Amino acid sequence: MLQASRPQVLVVYTDDEPGVLTRIASLIRRRGFNIHSLTVGPTERAGLSRMTIVVDSEAPMVRQAVEHLRKLVNVLEVQQLGERPKVVRDLVLVRVAAGSEVRSEVLQLAQVFRATVVDLAEDSLVIECTGSLDKIDALVDAMRPFGILELGRTGAVAMARGTRTPSPRNAPVPLRTGTGSEAMSV
Repeated sequence: MLQASRPQVLVVYTDDEPGVLTRIASLIRRRGFNIHSLTVGPTERAGLSRMTIVVDSEAPMVRQAVEHLRKLVNVLEVQQLGERPKVVRDLVLVRVAAGSEVRSEVLQLAQVFRATVVDLAEDSLVIECTGSLDKIDALVDAMRPFGILELGRTGAVAMARGTRTPSPRNAPVPLRTGTGSEAMSV
């Protein structure tokens, strides 16, 4: 029996420079992975970016991609979260049709998901919700019958659970020569 591939979560720390995202996305594309989610943002250290990439593939294939990512010059560290305990969150903004006849029902449903109404118009609401990917999917499915007018999701952001013990946050980024495969301690 063929087993379906599971979403694999990668966390990639890079130099905050133009072109880095393109090189990483191209490498993943060349390996034949479909990127389900890719988020990029600053870290606690100036000049560094943090990417969370979610792909559907078997863990061994993703491990090979991780090794190739580590060889890119601007990549400082790559973590494959795999089966490790992790915190994964997504954020959604969803504009739902909510005329006066269904508005209270939409508001009650939003409350069930601990979502917040961030904009109110005469015929619609914009709801913001943060949570697990399953929670966000369930909220979107629950709002469909009312009519989703617009939807935007941030994509997954993930961290391993527990204490991270590499060198102090203020430690200098190691100087790299050659392959760029040295790992950064954040």
